[in-house]
Amino acid sequence: MRIAIVQFPGSNCERETSLAVKRAGMTPVPFLWNEPPERLDTMDGYIIVGGFSWEDRSRAGIIAARHPVMSALKQQSVSGKPILGICNGAQILLESGLVPGNGLNVALTDNKRMSQGQVLGTGYYNAWIQMKTGSTLKQNAFTRGLTQNECLRIPVAHAEGRFLANAETVSELAAQGLIAFQYCDADGQIIDSFPVNPNGSVHNIAALINPAGNVMAIMPHPERTPIGDALFHSMREYISANAPTDALLCRPERSEGAPLVGTEPQSGNPSLRSGRHDGFPCHGLSDPESHTLLVELVIADNQALSVQNSLRQAGLNVNIKRQIWWNIHCKSPEVLQQIQASGVLYNDRKSFLATHQAKANQRSLLVRPKEDLQGLQKKQQLNHHFAIHDVQDIQRGVLWHIEAASAEELDASVHDILQSSILFNPVSHECYDYV
Repeated sequence: MRIAIVQFPGSNCERETSLAVKRAGMTPVPFLWNEPPERLDTMDGYIIVGGFSWEDRSRAGIIAARHPVMSALKQQSVSGKPILGICNGAQILLESGLVPGNGLNVALTDNKRMSQGQVLGTGYYNAWIQMKTGSTLKQNAFTRGLTQNECLRIPVAHAEGRFLANAETVSELAAQGLIAFQYCDADGQIIDSFPVNPNGSVHNIAALINPAGNVMAIMPHPERTPIGDALFHSMREYISANAPTDALLCRPERSEGAPLVGTEPQSGNPSLRSGRHDGFPCHGLSDPESHTLLVELVIADNQALSVQNSLRQAGLNVNIKRQIWWNIHCKSPEVLQQIQASGVLYNDRKSFLATHQAKANQRSLLVRPKEDLQGLQKKQQLNHHFAIHDVQDIQRGVLWHIEAASAEELDASVHDILQSSILFNPVSHECYDYV
């Protein structure tokens, strides 16, 4: 059995994944993003490995999700072949729509580690965790050798592994049996707090499968320990049995195209909001305590360039520029000066304070997380480490500037960009016009 080990620029888990595939009695076959997609037809299954494809630019997995290789993998999934996405591979599967499927709106976003109202961390986290099979999970291509509620101890290592979805979507995921694994303690108890839940995922979700049961997105790393080999042995058994995917997962019957609970038709740009000059409606224009800082990199901004290149490959001839947006609510200019001097919000050796100047045929969009953990963390840091206490609030966002050759081309391009979700996921972010 030939298993394609799918790698993008920045992937770094191909070796341990290949070893896990070999332990399960299958043959790993390296497959790079720039190889002919037709080569995938000769494979029996596929694993998108972990790492940091395109350095997680814009957000983890989104650039790779727009690559032509993923279109080819979608076709393979329709044929029933198994596809496993681990960590960054899970992010790519989710951003490409292969998981969870059926129009369910789910995001993977920044880790959330909190205790007693304090942010312990928001970025990369590496630890051993416990996870167990979902209580409503039915048979699928990856858990055939596991019993219901069986616990596994395996490592996690990611920065954007927090599954987000609204309550209706989570209920639908559970009802369809799509929650493959949940974070738990050593006794199998689902405890929704750190460190049992290592990243703040809703419903302690660690992995999801698609409705057909042949695609799994899992944030922990089963390939890094023999304890996780059960998933790869199950994958081999599924390929051997060549079981029809419709029989893999017991789920409620539903007619094609029937709307799911908690989902709405996505038309135009549902998350785009019309804003004032700063795009943020919480503070009034005349509020003297609200201060905006725009920060740019001194060197080339690879995040903006990667987004620009991805859009141009899709036929959108636009220029992309990016600035970090900070909104600080404090009572005096002296406090603002102290904040700037602290270096907490930006490093003046790598970046500089900039201004926003409107241009012809340019549109600016402010993207902000719905839950601003970084802003809260920066406020805590200023308070605890620099004794700067007179700060009411700090918000962080990314200001994306889109420029085209004409007004008509700009309007069409912005529409397509919003539809692509390359700048933000509407489940985890809000987008404002910055005018």
